Amino acid sequence: MATTGLSFLRSIATICAIVFVTASATQRALAQDVRTREEAERILEIENATVTDSAVSGEVVNRSRNTVRDVQLLIRHIWLWDDPSTSAYYKLEKDIPPGSRVPFTYQPAIPLPKMAGGHFVTTVAIGGFAELNLQSR
Repeated sequence: MATTGLSFLRSIATICAIVFVTASATQRALAQDVRTREEAERILEIENATVTDSAVSGEVVNRSRNTVRDVQLLIRHIWLWDDPSTSAYYKLEKDIPPGSRVPFTYQPAIPLPKMAGGHFVTTVAIGGFAELNLQSR
């Protein structure tokens, strides 16, 4: 199964809210907000997503004026029709400066089973992140 197209992946992903932390230059938390999926998509975007039987790859683009870190991707393998579905969070290990992109590739530790009677639809979405708001003193 090879699927491409970010709009297809987004239409299946279900994330009600994204939590992010606004931190100062000293990494001290000043505030914590809950953002809607639409608000979060204005900050981070997944581009060039591809799905194969063994991996999910793409790039995460930071559209904000601030560096983001601790980006977690929600990878869902949804089985159509019975229910051996799985989900995993995959944390990007790099900060993403404003206007930059970071590539990712996620491979499940255990390959998805090959079964009759259905197939997997894999999605990728932003599951959470911290946005650094570097304020001058």
